[in-house]
Amino acid sequence: MNIAIIFAGGSGVRMGAGLPKQFLEINGKPILIHTLQLFQEHEEIDKIYLAMSRDYLRFTEQLVLDYHIDKIAAIVEGGVTAQDSIYNALARAREENPEDSIVLIHDGVRPFVEYSVISDNIESVRKYGSAITSTLCYETIMISKDGLKVDDLPLRKESYAAQAPQSFYLKDIIEAHEMIRSRETRYENMVDACTIYRALGRQPHIVLGNRGNIKVTTPEDVFMFRALIQYKENEQAFGFGLTDRLAARMNRYKNRKTE
Repeated sequence: MNIAIIFAGGSGVRMGAGLPKQFLEINGKPILIHTLQLFQEHEEIDKIYLAMSRDYLRFTEQLVLDYHIDKIAAIVEGGVTAQDSIYNALARAREENPEDSIVLIHDGVRPFVEYSVISDNIESVRKYGSAITSTLCYETIMISKDGLKVDDLPLRKESYAAQAPQSFYLKDIIEAHEMIRSRETRYENMVDACTIYRALGRQPHIVLGNRGNIKVTTPEDVFMFRALIQYKENEQAFGFGLTDRLAARMNRYKNRKTE
């Protein structure tokens, strides 16, 4: 069983919009729907669990119906932090699925992860027990404790930016969350599953992601996402190349014809 855990409880403060960023419409549909459709249309994903702010539960339920996202197994109420929200979705998934299910934890506002990256995450969990989608850093990374002076400069060739999905066996990531939740500091400084794993001394495995896999957080990100959509549309319309998803569909069709 391969399960997508999508968390989308952001308030949109950094976006400066009156509506949470996950509901902003790009090319006629909300960012959240763009994201959900990636997992809806991926043949290896069996179920989707979505964590959402209480104020938008009913609205999200209607969106899911309107856009026919029928892999949704449950929409659960989010928590105080993003990690609380993820835990709520993981706990619901644990109630309804085998503990050796693979879960792919993904931001609701990362609507451009490639089809192949999702597949690579699943394969990495099967081989190594984990997958942290990452890209090599093309800029110099600086470490500064006070935001004024440079305390350290990691080698650029050794620097990666962690993205999503971040994927694990269900039993392993639930256990990791519960160990962190038992601490007095709980999720303090825990920004994602990768930091949770490292805080427990565990070694997650890197999977290379696509550079367009942006997190739509600021108005600039919206413009970038629109440009990426246009690029993909041009690929299909003018033959610049095939999207991963379309190529996979065509291969499946060819295989069926030869059977």
